[in-house]
Amino acid sequence: MSAALIYLFAALAEIAGCFAFWSWLKLGKSVLWVVPGTLALAAFAVLLTKIDSSFAGRAYAAYGGVYIASSLAWMWIIEGQRPDRWDVIGAAICLTGAAVILLSPRTS
Repeated sequence: MSAALIYLFAALAEIAGCFAFWSWLKLGKSVLWVVPGTLALAAFAVLLTKIDSSFAGRAYAAYGGVYIASSLAWMWIIEGQRPDRWDVIGAAICLTGAAVILLSPRTS
């Protein structure tokens, strides 16, 4: 699986897991939302270990840009709030940073 797909699935898992806790604690949903939320967060952690990187910090840093863009997509698709131009510009900047981290040539 490509790094882009791993990051995308990791973001979906992390956002879904966090949203489950958000739903329980902020939206008054059942405490049972914690069960799938915990499973989703565990899946997120496992997925990030699949990234081909010599250093965890670099994999996590690049993931941050994907997470930000995916969070805005979640906001639009799941929560029904369309991102504004500042959201889109910010996500583009973050994805550019992630690409620099992932695609830059390394000497060692």
